Parts: sequence; structure tokens; C-alpha cells
Amino acid sequence: MKFIARMILVITMLSLCMPFPVFSQSSHQKILIGILPEMNVFKQEQRFKLLSEYLSKSTGMNIEFTILSRYGNIIEQFTAEKMDGAFFGSFTGALAIQKLGVVPLARPVNLDNTSTYHGYIFVRKDSGIKSVMDMKGKRMAYVDKATTAGYLFPLAWLRKNGITDRDNFFRESLFSGSHDAAISAVLNRKAEVGAAKHSIYDRVRKDDPRVDRELVILAESPRVPSNGLCVRSGLDESLKKKLKTALLGLNADSDGKNALKQFGALKFIETTVRDYQPVFEMSKSAGIDIKTYDYRNK
Repeated sequence: MKFIARMILVITMLSLCMPFPVFSQSSHQKILIGILPEMNVFKQEQRFKLLSEYLSKSTGMNIEFTILSRYGNIIEQFTAEKMDGAFFGSFTGALAIQKLGVVPLARPVNLDNTSTYHGYIFVRKDSGIKSVMDMKGKRMAYVDKATTAGYLFPLAWLRKNGITDRDNFFRESLFSGSHDAAISAVLNRKAEVGAAKHSIYDRVRKDDPRVDRELVILAESPRVPSNGLCVRSGLDESLKKKLKTALLGLNADSDGKNALKQFGALKFIETTVRDYQPVFEMSKSAGIDIKTYDYRNK
């Protein structure tokens, strides 16, 4: 009996030292991708849920999305949190291309069959504002200093209309942190003027009839690329190819179509640095040098 007990102990110890396969998802390579807080965080989580699951399954990697706390420090967060990629907005994408050398892969085609978005400047109908000079002394609701539609465009539009000192032009400038919050600020009379991207404006107007009833759009920006996936330059080429192939093939797969429906897009298309040229041009019109731009809000 003592001999048998010793043999069992030896076999047990040997088995603990032997390697064994791990089949859990944690054995897959983890890819961390950032998401901008362009709308309510819970809505963003729901919007990207099926896309995360589909990409993980299609690439054989553990694709993990993380919603960034705010636009304003995305470059620092991208580096500090060692992200592999992010769904950058057009302005943050232009910043990341210049400052980090990220590589654009793909961007969504919206439900209206466009792969771009544009900004709106809007006011309350009862505000009496019909021109730029009517805005003097009013409250302005921006989104964040690192957004195209919610900051870059209104700055360029104001400069085009002769307003270079916006701090003294408006009575107060608010930074809402998200596009839907900027719309809400004007709807709820926290500001008379607001700026936001058209796609979020259209989402809000579907849910809230007050948008069409109480607001009016005064200006519209040039079109810029939709929020696309850009990855760090050092990411393995085979991983870049897997991610790009999976995104471009979403609309050809039943699970992919479900992910697209929840995401709010028809399909994904290839994106390159050239697509960001309108953003670089708008930056110049706004008096902003992207290479040296300090975009953090206080």
C-alpha cells in the first residue's frame, strides 16, 4: 500500500509539471482598441458589443474595446494604455496620424450610404439667431477640443465670418464631452448655439421630436471621413491584414450583418491617410497647427 501511495504521489507531481493546452479565450492574442465617447457611454458599449464578438471570432484574437473617458487626451491614453488601435474621429485620426504615425485601415459606410460625416451648427428657433453676429454674447456648446464637427468646424466657420476672438465673442463656452450632450444643452436652454456631427444629430432627432420642433441648422461643414479604425504602426502586418479583412467582410456574413445592424452601418470600406486631407485643410482654416496643437480641455 505504501508503494502504491508513493507511485500515485510521483505521478501527480509529474502531471503538475507537464505542459497542457489552454482552450480559453485568454490564450488568444489580446488586441486593445479604443472607442471615442461621441455619445452616451452605455449606448456606445451596446453599439460595439456584437462587432467585438465578430472580430474576435473572425480573427482568432481577443478583440477588446475600451471606451475612452474623453476626447481631449486620446493621444496620451493611446500610448499610456498601450492600445493597438482606435476608432478615431476625423480630427483625432488626423492628430494620431501626425503625432503617432497610426495606420488607417477601414471606416464604416453610414445608413445613408455615405462613408463621411459633416458638422452642424444649430440654434434654438426661439433664440432670434439667424446670422453669426446674432450669436454675439450668447452661450456656445462645443463637444470637445479634439472633435471636427464639435469644435474644429465651428472655429473655422467663425473665422471665415470674421470672428477670431471667440472667447470674447461668446458670453460663455461650454464643452459637453459628447455630441448628444451638446444637442441636449441647446434643447434644454443651457446654450443658445451648439455644434455636433450630423449622424448623432440625426440619431437624436429620431428619438426626440423636440429637435425638429425647437432647433434649426444654420451651417454645415465639408464632409470628412467617418470614425475609422486606425492601428499603431508597429502592429504585426499579419494582424493588420486580419483586422482589415474581417471589417471589409462584415456585410458578406450573417453574423457580420447583425453586428453592422447594431453598429448602425451598411458595411466597412478601406481608408487611407489621403482621406483625412479635408481635416488638415479645415485645421488651417481654423488657425490650428495639428503638429503642435494642445487639444486637452481643462
